[in-house]
Parts: sequence; C-alpha cells; structure tokens
Amino acid sequence: MYKILGKTLAVAVLSMLASLLISFAFVPLMGGKVAGAGLVMTIVCPIVISIPASLVHFYRGEKLRSTNAALAAAKDELSAAYARLQHQAQRDALTGLLNRATFLAELEGRSDAGMHGGLLFLDIDHFKSVNDRFGHAVGDEALARVGAVFSELALEDDLVGRLGGEEFAIFLNAASPERMLDHSQIVREAVEAIDLTAPSGQRIPLGISIGAFHCAPRFNPAEALAASDRNLYRAKSAGRNMVVA
Repeated sequence: MYKILGKTLAVAVLSMLASLLISFAFVPLMGGKVAGAGLVMTIVCPIVISIPASLVHFYRGEKLRSTNAALAAAKDELSAAYARLQHQAQRDALTGLLNRATFLAELEGRSDAGMHGGLLFLDIDHFKSVNDRFGHAVGDEALARVGAVFSELALEDDLVGRLGGEEFAIFLNAASPERMLDHSQIVREAVEAIDLTAPSGQRIPLGISIGAFHCAPRFNPAEALAASDRNLYRAKSAGRNMVVA
C-alpha cells in the first residue's frame, strides 16, 4: 500500500509541476497573468484530479500483478503435481521401479527404435517362505532392498521394473551378450549379499534366479520376455540362485 501511495504522490507532484509549466509558458502569451485564484487553481486542480485517478490506477495494476503472480504460482504447482502424479502412475509404489505396464511400454519403445540389449527376467527365490515365516512387512522390506540393488547397479539408459509379486525385469540398453552375463552375475551376488534380518535378529538369506536373453535390433518384446522367462524356469529347475542365458 505504501508503494501505491508513493507512486500516487509522485504523479500528483509531477502533474502539478506540469500544470505550472504550461500555465507560465502559455498564459502570458495570451496576455494573462498566473496569480491569485488562477495560480491556486493551477496548483490544486492537477492534484485533486490525479490523486484519486492514480490511486485507482495503481491499485488495480498492483492487484492485477498479484493475480497474475498467483496464477503463475498455481500453474507451477499444478504442473509439479501433474508431474508427480505421472511419475507415481508409472512407478511401483513399494520399490519405486517402473511398474509392469510402463516397463512393457518402454521395452516396446526400445524395440521400435531399433535398440538391442540384454533382457533379464528375475525372481526372488523362496520368497513365499519369507512372507510365511517372517511376515509380510519383512517380505516388503526384502522387495524394496532387492529393487534398490537393481536401481543402483543399472546404467542411466537401462530399464528396471517390477512385473508383479517377486518378479522383476531389467533391460540392459545396448548391452553386449558379455555385459549381459557379467551384469547378471553382479546382480545375483549383490542380492545374495543383502543383509536382511528378521525382528528376532535372525539373518534371512536371499537368492535370485535370473533368466537372460540377448535381444537383437527390432526384437519382438513378447517373444524376448517369453525366452527370458523360459531361461528363468531353467534356472529355478537347476537349483535356483543362478543365471541361465
């Protein structure tokens, strides 16, 4: 408000000075004299007229700026909220990894773009027994810890998703068969090294079976997933906690 009053007084002073300048410049040319009531009117009129007009003008201008600022802030908040919702819609709530629908859509996008790489289908070994023996809270912690390992080991362009339950998938973007196998073993060992303990203090060993399949450019996502799933089944049948490609 003080800012508005300051601007209003400045306009009033400028208006008065302009009025005096005009009067003293032109009135004598017309044979008149700026004095007495004429001088008072020259001073008072611009002040009386400019003050209310300026107050209204500056008040509305300030209100409009405040409204525009509030709208801009609301727009930014809405954009941020939309981004958060979009992120949440694409992510698994427990692990923060891509959910099944998003992972499959991204995998199809990589295929359409002509990318190649390694596709891993991963399943936590004996996960049901973890839930049955130690409770679902411990099972959820196991899922979250395993998901964190996958995220930490992945490169920026890799895809990491939770397909459901204790099943996960990783697409190693542009990876060679050698990198695919090396990464699979690193992941398996990292999961095995997770220090998960029950409320009683008992350590809960974790293992993971991995089916790996190398995808050529323009691969068929459904066929690639089916192939890696078959390799996962072979890994489980052969004793679990191993990689089959």
